[in-house]
Amino acid sequence: MAVTHCSRPYADRVQVRIKHALDLFVAAVALVLLSPLFAVIAVLIKLDSPGPVFFIQERAGRYGRPFKMVKFRSMRADAPPVAPSPGRRDDPRVTRIGRILRETSLDELPQLWNVLRGEMSLVGPRPALLYQAEAYSARERRRLEARPGITGLAQVTGRGELTWPEKIELDLFYIDHYSLWLDLMIMLKTVRKVLARSQVYESERAKSASP
Repeated sequence: MAVTHCSRPYADRVQVRIKHALDLFVAAVALVLLSPLFAVIAVLIKLDSPGPVFFIQERAGRYGRPFKMVKFRSMRADAPPVAPSPGRRDDPRVTRIGRILRETSLDELPQLWNVLRGEMSLVGPRPALLYQAEAYSARERRRLEARPGITGLAQVTGRGELTWPEKIELDLFYIDHYSLWLDLMIMLKTVRKVLARSQVYESERAKSASP
């Protein structure tokens, strides 16, 4: 996909530089501290179903640049990577361990490696599939001003309950009102959401308005 720079600058440059430095530091520390957990999850995935430990998929990064996003594999190795309703609770592609990983968001942890590589941020709009980003309207492409995040404002506001237009508006609000304080608030709310396992699955309302 061609790299297209967005129409207006993303937030304050000083804050963005600080954000990136914090991302690198936190990701490096977290990868070291969480390495025992990574090892346990890897063993459980291998015991539960045949296939690789990690699921790697091309996504659209900042300005639409493709990158390979890493997650713990939560689906059968022979399952199609894209489904009409990937947020279903009863998705037949998902393994037993995979369901637990998704409900606890542990499957997202390997994206710390993407953060360390500078491809993602701890907080930002969730990375879109390449074909989705290619179909963005001019307004939707403004999502690409920021590095995609492991979590974001849409994820802590409604997650699976939100329609696509609502997610877009929240992502653009985040970009237009970015601050380090906003990132901190999103991170704290993310912890609460993960512990509560709330709004993990896509609601009927959200499905009806999906792109």
